[in-house]
Amino acid sequence: MIKRFIRRVLGLETRGPQRVPQARHGVTRSTISSSALKVCDVLAERGYAAYVVGGAVRDVLLGITPKDFDVATDARPEQIKPLFRRALVIGRRFRLVHVMMGPETIEVSTFRAADNKSSEKDEHGRVLRDNVFGTMEEDARRRDFTVNALYYDCKTGEVIDFHDGLADLKKRTLRVIGDPETRFREDPVRMLRAVRLGAKLGLRIDSSTRAPIKRLAPLLEHVPPPRLFEEMLKLLLSGHASACLRQLRNEGLHKGLLPLLDVILDQPLGERFVTLALAQTDERVRADRPVSPAFLFAALLWHEVLAAWKLHEKRGERRIPALERAMDEVLDAQSGKLAITRRLTATMREIWSMQPRFEERSGQRPWRLLEAERFRMAYDFLALRAQSGEVPAEIETWWRAFQSADEETRRAMLLPDSGPHKKRRRRRRGKKAAGSAGTGAPPEA
Repeated sequence: MIKRFIRRVLGLETRGPQRVPQARHGVTRSTISSSALKVCDVLAERGYAAYVVGGAVRDVLLGITPKDFDVATDARPEQIKPLFRRALVIGRRFRLVHVMMGPETIEVSTFRAADNKSSEKDEHGRVLRDNVFGTMEEDARRRDFTVNALYYDCKTGEVIDFHDGLADLKKRTLRVIGDPETRFREDPVRMLRAVRLGAKLGLRIDSSTRAPIKRLAPLLEHVPPPRLFEEMLKLLLSGHASACLRQLRNEGLHKGLLPLLDVILDQPLGERFVTLALAQTDERVRADRPVSPAFLFAALLWHEVLAAWKLHEKRGERRIPALERAMDEVLDAQSGKLAITRRLTATMREIWSMQPRFEERSGQRPWRLLEAERFRMAYDFLALRAQSGEVPAEIETWWRAFQSADEETRRAMLLPDSGPHKKRRRRRRGKKAAGSAGTGAPPEA
């Protein structure tokens, strides 16, 4: 019994899988993407085993509509690609095939071997490259969580369960397959994924899975920034960003992703601002409305920019140059952690740089601001600041009315121009005087 327990903890159990009939789990072909079914059927016709696997099966079992579908097969990437008109082999660490059918992209992976002795790792145990193919049982053993190691057989309608994932789903538990420390060292991003899935699906992270997370959190520093950014984006756009960030903080995982988040959330205005931004994002995601990652990152990092801006102003720097310098500092600090793309940072800078311009409500300045490409996004950001109490509500109210008013009403709304005026340059009279010197005529009054 002890040996069996040890083998189970280490993910080495050799007992056969549970093959659960459709009558017991309720997943039908109608709940699976037609494109995923087509991929499985084509592979099966050529004599290969093929199953819908992972998050799609998990979500269908939970009554959630999956956003994408993955297929696992015993066919190799070079055998899969020729079977489909639009297919692309991708990946360096893991070679996969993306099969494109209409608007859908089905990710097809070959069963992987569970023995990682031949895989390339760094000094911390993180797997760098591993293209060793294996059996279906080995493939299930190397997946991250039990609820993600469920395979749907499109031919028989059975769900194949190697690691009691169905039981864990029933118990609303998220449990890593194998030894948690080893699995997190292989891929530290699994710790972030545990937080995201736990919050998104309402699953409690198993105590043994949770135990090493705080201690291993520094391993995230060795993950390539683009990969961290990709996972962070999934977390923030999950529709449960508020819960995810709270859990990140609880587990001590946020420090490598959003430095100074503790400081931000310890400030009353900062905490309210971030909370409102995340709540609005979650609401839009759940309503299937578009969300701008640039806006979200701008909101999360705004109070760092604001603090740096005030500091530079206090040191005597002019207002706008101080803001520019603050933006540079915050984005430079983040670039080593999260590879936020230039396209996003450019939009973030536009949103931030327009905030002081909303205070200018005289002359031609409001009209020029209305014409700015990112005006609407910057205005929404202003509204968030007003809602959190950071700026007077009357500024946001004025701009809300101004942008929807007609020309005459807008002119009546303008405030007196009380800003500093540029001194009018005095006309130099030397040339005129020189021109008239030969005639002896006095200069005109």
